[in-house]
Parts: sequence; structure tokens; C-alpha cells
Amino acid sequence: MAKIKDSLILKLILGVIIGLIAGLYCNEQMIGLINTVKFILGQVIFFTVPLIILGFIAPAITQMKSNASKMLAVMIGLAYTSSVGAAFMSMIAGYTLIPRFNIDPSVENLKTIPELIFKVEIPPVMSVMSALILALFIGLAVVWTNSKNFENLLVEFGNVMLAIVSKIIIPILPFFIASTFATLAYEGGITKQFPVFLKVIVVVLIGHYIWLALLYSIGGAVNKCNPLDVLKYYGPAYLTAVGTMSSAATLPVALACARKSPVLREDIVNFGVPLGSTVHLCGSVLTEVFFVMTVSKILYNDLPVLGTMVLFIILLGVFAVGAPGVPGGTVMASLGIIYSVLGFDDTGVALMLTIFALQDSFGTACNVVGDGALTMILNGIFKNKIEEK
Repeated sequence: MAKIKDSLILKLILGVIIGLIAGLYCNEQMIGLINTVKFILGQVIFFTVPLIILGFIAPAITQMKSNASKMLAVMIGLAYTSSVGAAFMSMIAGYTLIPRFNIDPSVENLKTIPELIFKVEIPPVMSVMSALILALFIGLAVVWTNSKNFENLLVEFGNVMLAIVSKIIIPILPFFIASTFATLAYEGGITKQFPVFLKVIVVVLIGHYIWLALLYSIGGAVNKCNPLDVLKYYGPAYLTAVGTMSSAATLPVALACARKSPVLREDIVNFGVPLGSTVHLCGSVLTEVFFVMTVSKILYNDLPVLGTMVLFIILLGVFAVGAPGVPGGTVMASLGIIYSVLGFDDTGVALMLTIFALQDSFGTACNVVGDGALTMILNGIFKNKIEEK
């Protein structure tokens, strides 16, 4: 009974269920209160994300010594390769399946979420990308200068952030997810928008699972282990990503999940998972490619030509590495190439943003779980070198 009570995955599922029920049956005043709670909890979570990245990546680099620079290059290379590979798979599926679809894009009569009762903003001390660059620079500089005092300070800071994650962030996540689903259900985004693009979303979800199966198969082969020894711990992280629609907000849970795996070194987990949450967005890229092709067919009655799609994918992979791990971060970062490379007008971009938002949670979940596979690959490449050091 105690295990059930303390189960994070059970709390997350209950949060989803309670949130949906509340959204369907609460009045406008109650939803206004729930939306305010959601905003405040979100502010608390996103305030800690840059500090978590700094607190975990920087000390992890110092523990890897001379392997740190190589691991950084390998991880970024893996993230780019994974995103571009997922995008090309999605492009092939798009050319094959989209011409057979008959999709009606009209969605009407959605409710408006009431305004916040009051607003308490808690801005982060720095952006996610600033925290990532600062963590990399400080960690590498400590390795180069062999500064023991600063290394010990970073380790202590990592322990402090771990306590904040365990005692504050993870306990409030179920409430944040419940409030998120309550607002979605009240607005009608789940009950009215989802069926419109059901076929498209199902295809994308299948693509997510195929790509994750491929990544984990490669990770298991490189690390010489059963990939399920990592994957089976990622249930809470997947559900958290579905609820928050943000790799950054899911980072505390993803770290906790990866740390439970007996086949991964903790220092590699502390390096790979936070870095992956910032630079590895394979699920979002896979989704965006399929959706831009769908929108092109709906509005312009034709699919983009092959050369245009290849150029779009190559550039999208670069933008994905630098996109923020927040809801809609990938598509927002790539709006420029949607306009310039694909030639979408304002209507096309608006429709693209709408249908991307419908499944953003599942794309994020694919990103988060995929980080575990890339960390497993890193572990296989560098664990022996680190142990020798």
C-alpha cells in the first residue's frame, strides 16, 4: 500500500483523470482559479530548470575529466543525427500516406480560458540556453585548470539542486498536470480538436514508437545491455512529458528515472539527460515534418517537392538543437524556415501551429524517452574510459 501511495506514475495518472473531470464539469470561475494555480506552479517549475541544468551538467563534466569535451561533441552529434533521421523517416511516410487522407481542418466553438485571478511571475535567473552554455563553460574550465575547490563547490551545488527537485518539484508535478488537463478539457481542445486530425496524430504516434524502438536497439547494442533495463524506468517521465508538454519541465522526473537504471553510470546520466533535454528533439522534429506536409496538402493542394523537404529537414535539425525545451519550442524556433523554405503564408503557419499543439505533449514525450537511449549510447562509448581514469 505504501508503494502505491508513493508511486509517482500513479499520482500522474490520477492528475490526468482528475484534471479531465474538473475541466468538463467546473464552471468558469473555478476554471479561472485552476488556471491561476497552473500558472503559479508552472512559474515555480520553470524557475528551477536553468538551475537544474547548471547543477547537474557542470559537476558531471568535472567528474569526466579529459573525456568531457569528447562527450559533449558526441552527444550533440547524436542529437542532430537522431532528429534528422527521424525527420527523413517522417518525410517518407508523408509522401506515402498523406495523399490518401481526406482531412477537414475546421475546428470551431472552442471555449475561452478565463483570465488569471492574479498573476505572480517568477522569472528564471537565466534562460535555459544560457544555463546550458554556462554549465559547459564552467565544467570544462574546471577540468582544464584542475580546480579542486571549484569542483567541490559544483558537486555541493548539484546536491542542493537534487534536494530541491526531490522535495519541491516532483511533489507539485501531479498538481501542475491536473491543472493543465483541466484547462484543455474546459477549452474543448481534447474533445473537439483531437478527432479532426485523428488519422494524422495516430500516424505520428506510430512513428514516435518506431523511432524510439530503433534508438533503444542501437543503445542496447552499443552499451551491450538489454535496452529494457533503461526503457522500463521511463514511464513516469513519459506521462510527465504528456502532461507538461515540455522537455525542460520534465527534466527532474527524467533524471530520477534514468538514475534508477542499473546499466547507466550516474555521472553520465547527470551529463546526458539534462543536455539531451535541451538539444535532442527527435519526436518534435518527426511530428513537424509530417504536419508541414499535411498542411501543404490541405491548403495548397500539393506536397512540397523532395529537394525543398530535404533542405527544410537539414535546417530544421540545426534549429532543433538550439530550440528551447518548452511547449511548442521546436515549431516556434523554426517559423523562419517554414516561411522562407516551404513558402507558407500566415494561414499555413497558423494551421501548422494549431495541429502541432494538438499532439505537442506526445512529441515531447518521445523527446524525453529518446534522451534515455542517447545516454545509453554515451554510456557504452565512454564508461570504460571513465573507469580507467
